[in-house]
Amino acid sequence: MKLWQKGTPTDQKVDHFTVGKDRIYDLVLAPYDCKASIAHAQMLGKVGLISIEEAKLLEDELKTIEVSAIKGSFQIEEEFEDMHSKIEYLLIDKLGDLGKKIHTARSRNDQVLVALQLFIKSELNEIKSLTKILFDLLITLAKKHKTVLMPGYTHMQVAMPSSFGLWFSAYAESLIDDLYVLNSVLKIVDQNPLGSAAGFGSSFPIDRKMTTKTLGFDNLKYNVMAAQMGRGKVEKTTAVALGLLGATLAKLAQDICLYMGQDYNFVSFPDDLTTGSSIMPHKKNPDVFELIRGKCNLIQGLPQQLALLTSNLSSGYHREMQLAKGPIIEAIQEIKSCLEMMHFSLQSIEVKDQSQEGKYQYMYSVDTLNEWVKEGMPFREAYQKMGAEIAAGKFTPKKDLNHTHLGSIGNLQLDEIQKKMEQLFS
Repeated sequence: MKLWQKGTPTDQKVDHFTVGKDRIYDLVLAPYDCKASIAHAQMLGKVGLISIEEAKLLEDELKTIEVSAIKGSFQIEEEFEDMHSKIEYLLIDKLGDLGKKIHTARSRNDQVLVALQLFIKSELNEIKSLTKILFDLLITLAKKHKTVLMPGYTHMQVAMPSSFGLWFSAYAESLIDDLYVLNSVLKIVDQNPLGSAAGFGSSFPIDRKMTTKTLGFDNLKYNVMAAQMGRGKVEKTTAVALGLLGATLAKLAQDICLYMGQDYNFVSFPDDLTTGSSIMPHKKNPDVFELIRGKCNLIQGLPQQLALLTSNLSSGYHREMQLAKGPIIEAIQEIKSCLEMMHFSLQSIEVKDQSQEGKYQYMYSVDTLNEWVKEGMPFREAYQKMGAEIAAGKFTPKKDLNHTHLGSIGNLQLDEIQKKMEQLFS
């Protein structure tokens, strides 16, 4: 069954090519398509395009289909092009000609738009919650290990004293920036496109403000053409937010991979969170974190992929917009799994204080020369003196650190960082 078919069958080869994997992705979107159809049916009843009784019959049947979609028993067989055609078929099968009325005053274009935006809105809010859970763990770890020193690096070389408290809370505060962007994307997604039909509205006297309220959208995308132009933009902006969050997770995963290595030995994990080698019995491989790094790096490439897909398209619908659906659904599923696995693994992290090892003594050089500056020596002269002492092998590090300014290793401001996160959710 194809909603657009007028009697002439499509060549099977064309059918396979044009439908692609849409049936698979539509199983994810089907519950949201049902929600939108329920709101649409209620609106049709209110404006008199169908009776209130007919609207109620459609609503009840759509709720039954929605439950089956949520439970996973809803299927889209090959004779159906997509979720829209299967849902309409089920309505007709149960309600006869009434089922044929559900498509009044809408198009598959605004159907998929509203389903996608409801899905993305729901998933972004879940991603926010998962990010907050990881943030809370990072803050807890920062408090627990705030006095344990570790070397900080620039250019992959030992630079200055850092701490596990600084390291953990750095990633915690970075997640706040990622959520700022995600919240901006939610403002774009949280606009109702339903009623834009194929992008040029309808001659039916529909009530778009009613469906906006019913579906819980914050606002309405008023211009019907602008609503259709959101296809592609919604996916791209979502991909940007996911990519930025992915970049934070990938960097954290990379740090962990390095710090687990024998040359660093800053952190370790229980055996059941690592893997071994088929020939090297001593290995404890960070496969979990390598996969988080890899998955998140691929997500960072998604905005460019979607930009290439949608570049230079004129206004109005184009069939390749369908190709944006799968990548954004998969990216959302991947970032959620990465957030969950990072949190699951970090709960068992063990930190090790290696700061007293001789190879790290030069990380104290800046603090040592700063003492000379405090005593009155010009900084450039102190810098040159320190360089000469290091070159001559006469450097004696000052290890009783006293960092007091906001955000330093001695004054992490964890409460203030937590307040920033709380404001995001208030």
